Amino acid sequence: MGKFVITLRKNGEFQFNLKATNGQVILTSEGYTTKTACLNGIESVKKNAAVEERFEIKEAKNGKPFFNLKASNGQVIGASQMYASERTMKQGIASVMKNAPEAAVVEELD
Repeated sequence: MGKFVITLRKNGEFQFNLKATNGQVILTSEGYTTKTACLNGIESVKKNAAVEERFEIKEAKNGKPFFNLKASNGQVIGASQMYASERTMKQGIASVMKNAPEAAVVEELD
């Protein structure tokens, strides 16, 4: 089962990474000023990851595909890494859809 890992950035903001069962990061959040806001972001990912239409497929300037997960209001709540191909990016979306809804939350704030 995947897990959300909450960490503290150097600037004091909280962020989370959704990791697949193999430990690979499959989604990264923006920075949040409070832990509560970060936890709310995780809950939003859990809800929205089940809705395929909430995944926005993008292409970076270098041509590599990636995706954003958006909330119902259109706000980006998580971004993927850059992928080598569209096929591997689609596997990343499937992994988020599978792992996020039941993922545990772990804090690594040290």
